[in-house]
Amino acid sequence: MKQSVLQVHPGDNVIVALRDLKKGEEVQLNGSAYTLQDNIGAKHKFFKHDMQQGDKIIMYGVLVGKAQNFIPGGGLMTTENVKHAADPFEFRPSHYEWHAPDVSKYKGRKFNGYHRNDGRVGTANYWLFVPTVFCENRNLDVIREALHTKLGYEVSDKYKQKTQMLVELYKKGADISSANVDIKESNVNTNRIFKNVDGIKFLNHQGGCGGTRQDAAILSKLLAAYADHPNVSGVTILSLGCQNLQTKNLLDDIKQHNPHFDKPLHVFEQQQSQSEEQLITEAIRQTFLGLIEINKLERKPATLDKLCIGVKCGGSDGFSGISANPAVGYCSDLVVALGGKILLAEFPELCGTEQGLIDRTTDEAAAKKFIHLMRSYNEAAHKVGSGFEMNPSPGNIKDGLITDAIKSSGAAKKGGTSPVVDVLDYTEPATKPGLNLVCTPGNDVEATTGKAASGATLILFTTGLGTPTGNPVCPTIKVSTNSRLAKKMGDIIDIDTGPIIEGDKTIEQMGEEILEYCIKAAGGEVIPKAVLLNQDDFIPWKRGVSL
Repeated sequence: MKQSVLQVHPGDNVIVALRDLKKGEEVQLNGSAYTLQDNIGAKHKFFKHDMQQGDKIIMYGVLVGKAQNFIPGGGLMTTENVKHAADPFEFRPSHYEWHAPDVSKYKGRKFNGYHRNDGRVGTANYWLFVPTVFCENRNLDVIREALHTKLGYEVSDKYKQKTQMLVELYKKGADISSANVDIKESNVNTNRIFKNVDGIKFLNHQGGCGGTRQDAAILSKLLAAYADHPNVSGVTILSLGCQNLQTKNLLDDIKQHNPHFDKPLHVFEQQQSQSEEQLITEAIRQTFLGLIEINKLERKPATLDKLCIGVKCGGSDGFSGISANPAVGYCSDLVVALGGKILLAEFPELCGTEQGLIDRTTDEAAAKKFIHLMRSYNEAAHKVGSGFEMNPSPGNIKDGLITDAIKSSGAAKKGGTSPVVDVLDYTEPATKPGLNLVCTPGNDVEATTGKAASGATLILFTTGLGTPTGNPVCPTIKVSTNSRLAKKMGDIIDIDTGPIIEGDKTIEQMGEEILEYCIKAAGGEVIPKAVLLNQDDFIPWKRGVSL
């Protein structure tokens, strides 16, 4: 019989249910028997022994909450009987020793990527459209429709076909409520004009004017980072003309981000054009000429140290910190051991794990930078009546993540166990091989947007509930925490780590499988489903309070 419960860390005083357990049921673990006082749903936790009011709740070996009242051993952890708590943190001298995994089997392994003149290697070859202000969003939409339809970058026209079928049935007076409008069609478009151009991407946003000058300045740095991204080969900028974010500011930030920036770049300002038609026509013409040029680029072998992978979780559940996140963490350790970069972000979801990360940070200045960013971020949230402790969503709580410290302790597993080599503020580029901490919100799209800005060329996105999101310039790989989700939402999930929960595979085995998928995705051998579906989500962070 497979294991039905799990104690994550030897010091924990809570136990995780791996399947639904009934009140009165007796479960065995490590030679001890526990009689359940409540129904315990899969992913939820019960207590090893009686807890008194004020007692510390320990999970993952760290403080994650405190008991609000007496809770009997075998009782269910809930938001009523447990509230968030986390230990304080500070800088202290540390001598962290990392035992890197054996990567000898990857010796000589390469992926076929796009080599840039500055030495970076992209995993894709995109042309990027950038508006300096939201006023240009409609023009981008018109251009997107024209280019995607005629150049073969449309995801699929199956929904247009379904709508047309409904129109025809309606005209015939048929019962639409029960009509079959299923069609079989692949998401892969084989009619692309430019075979070596993986996509034409558009960064629609709601900024650039009307906000503070600081908002415009942060947006400029973000857009500059995207223009300079290793997966981007050319850029078209659309400007209105009168907005806060002036084109000159953006061009200056691009040069500051990369003084040797040498990609084709075209700028069109609507208030200086003869008409909207002339603006759009010229933007399409010049972009088309650029596409001809970047289509000449070809994938070439690159060593695995050129990988830069962002790790993210969204729609997390009670299994996230047990299956998908630790498996991604082992993959992260493999990448670091191979000389690559890993980007761990979502600072509100590192609450309670700070001391361990500080002790792993190799540079004192970086450790103190992390402390400053975490404290100032949390303080800003408290000033508006919130705080990191309010991060877990209703979906998180329903599936077993009762406190932010529980969620955070599981979320931090994505970064693995290697030393922290650098701490980056929002939009700062990752330059050091190893594990980098990147300051972003926990918000799924704001976080992936920030990871790509720091240079991630792939993103591993774990989910327990199912999250349909991606990034315009960074292929996003979805990793499910459980097999039920992988079967139910197979159209968005790439990798299933449910076998860890079932006891069929180890974390290390799944971590190696994830790395193998990353190598194939980086080389264009497989296309993540978020890319096939054009899940190109992009939300700039204004540096306000976002959890």
